[in-house]
Amino acid sequence: MSQEFKLDLPIRPRRLRRTAGLRAMVEETVLRPADFIAPLFVIDGKGRPEPVKSMPGVSRLNITDLVKECRALAKLGVPAVALFPKLDAKLKDADGTRALDEDGLILRAVRAVKKAVPGLTVITDIALDPYTTHGHDGVLTPAQDDVDNDRTVGILCEMAVLHAEAGVDIVAPSDMMDGRIGAIREVLDIADFTGTAIMAYSAKFNSAYYGPFRDAVGSAKAAGTNVLSKATYQLNPANRRESLIEATLDVAEGADIVMVKPAGPYLDIIREVRDASTTPIAAYQVSGEYAQIHAAAKLGWLDYERCRHESLLAIKRAGADLILTYFAKEMATLLSK
Repeated sequence: MSQEFKLDLPIRPRRLRRTAGLRAMVEETVLRPADFIAPLFVIDGKGRPEPVKSMPGVSRLNITDLVKECRALAKLGVPAVALFPKLDAKLKDADGTRALDEDGLILRAVRAVKKAVPGLTVITDIALDPYTTHGHDGVLTPAQDDVDNDRTVGILCEMAVLHAEAGVDIVAPSDMMDGRIGAIREVLDIADFTGTAIMAYSAKFNSAYYGPFRDAVGSAKAAGTNVLSKATYQLNPANRRESLIEATLDVAEGADIVMVKPAGPYLDIIREVRDASTTPIAAYQVSGEYAQIHAAAKLGWLDYERCRHESLLAIKRAGADLILTYFAKEMATLLSK
């Protein structure tokens, strides 16, 4: 009986899944090397790369090795890198004063990369957490019980101008202070850096997925433990509408690109921001997302290559135009073949 049974179905969606060729013809979302931004960690000196234990395959690089890595990424078609410094603990203080050092590590790194690979887009982090002893993204109030919003914004404005002078293409404020996008846009324009773009960390959530990154930049032990939680400035993971308020404000203040961070656990937020705005959207597949795929694959619980690809495909499908990911080089190598 079962062999004779036939359904009268004029519409059979499986028809277009029958062969690899048909599936490719109707594929809706495609990953390209040009979709990726590679986050890179830079250290001072001439030492060998320093592996980040919690991020397999990721190392802190001296400036010479950083330039080599940037050349390799550019050849693979990755259009941009995001640079993050790891300072010696002796150079940090409560006010993050090294953030305004005109010959600081990150500015020397920017100059070297732009000289060696001028066509590569260079993005830098505008926040104080790599520079402060307490690990927070800004300076603290006199009572040491909160981050001083307005004083922090003033410092970030100075920092953004220094980065623009060094040749940065995009400054990326990741601090989540109120009003910082408008203030940074104003000072950049006054300083004749009207062409320097702003990628705003607009919907940056107070996430547990940042641990390996804080290890990489040396702020893990301090952040959110000794003084206060970053929940006073980063978004509550429970809130959707609040992320739309932040993104809308940043666009109104002059953001050229808005970002959702983390990416994978917040695909719904990416889609909400995409539906609400025509501004380009970046999504940051953060260190914890990267580390958990590696860890599960190492235990044999997941297929590493398929999960790596699927995780990035989901981020783009949700509406991201650009993806910051530690898989950038691996994926670009694979996709450029």
